[in-house]
Amino acid sequence: MDHRLPFFAPIAAVVALNAARGERGVNAVRLLLGVVVGILAADAAVPMLHHGYGALAAATFGAMLVALALGGERIVIAQAAVSAVLAVTVGGGAGPQRLTDALIGAGVALLFSQLVFPPEPVVLLRHAEVAALTDLTDLLRHTAQALERNDQTLNDSVAQHLPTTRDTLSDLAHARLGSGAIARHSPLWWGRSSTVLQECHNAGRLDLLGMSCLMLARISTAHRVRDSRQLAKPAPAVRELADILETLARALEDHNTRQRAAQRALDLIRRLQASDTTKELRPATLHTAVQMTATDVIAFAGVDPATAAEVARQARTDPKQSPDLQVRAPPSTPLTRLRRRRPRPGR
Repeated sequence: MDHRLPFFAPIAAVVALNAARGERGVNAVRLLLGVVVGILAADAAVPMLHHGYGALAAATFGAMLVALALGGERIVIAQAAVSAVLAVTVGGGAGPQRLTDALIGAGVALLFSQLVFPPEPVVLLRHAEVAALTDLTDLLRHTAQALERNDQTLNDSVAQHLPTTRDTLSDLAHARLGSGAIARHSPLWWGRSSTVLQECHNAGRLDLLGMSCLMLARISTAHRVRDSRQLAKPAPAVRELADILETLARALEDHNTRQRAAQRALDLIRRLQASDTTKELRPATLHTAVQMTATDVIAFAGVDPATAAEVARQARTDPKQSPDLQVRAPPSTPLTRLRRRRPRPGR
């Protein structure tokens, strides 16, 4: 049978590209896998049950079962079932024609997603990092307000904000996985994978910082004391942490911004330790959580994590010391450098 109307080829290309940036190439491969599974299931069912309802049910069920065994991705299951239905009901060359169309559509999708317009993995990560930093900033500001007022209603507001923050951190982890896949699969990034890997490590440190912020917020909402002034003492430090994160979110590509953020976090640890009022803070876990969060800010800004922990320890034991922090420049690509030169609102 001549295949004069390859209408499924453009459909396959559109379906394959209908995914988030960083997942379109994988989506094309999954589509192709589903089509192959469906055609093979139909080829196995038709010789035994012919083109009846029994063959249709058996081929569809078998195709979906195999797709589930191969990982259970939705697009694989859907394409396997649709291909099996078409191959059984239409018969003849429907199976090979659909496979040809799928190969053409998936090939076009791979060409555009991996070679012509490949996603920029570092920019994808930066977007996710900015979203996480913005959400963490809001969380810490709500936490500082709850500490200042010692208000149960504000504590409840912070508690309600926690799941949203955790979802944002999950999105960041998803972006890390997607960016790593782009660096592995796109030929344009094979020679620059170290840049992507470094930014993935930075995003991992931000995930740890997010965990510290969540812990700080939870500790603040778990304690209520009779003397509200006692609980309000760490509020300025929490608010300053929020300001530091907001500054990072506004200029994450800028090395000087990261340097200042790390120094501010270290100075915060030093001031907390040198202040006589911090020795009276209750609960002590809240004071520890503030210091841990500040240490994670230093590490995320670009200081080696072991070095960040050491300078934080020195700041606690000898607040008068003022070590120089060596903050590494963030990974850069042509697009991130262009974004850094672009004027920002409010500057």
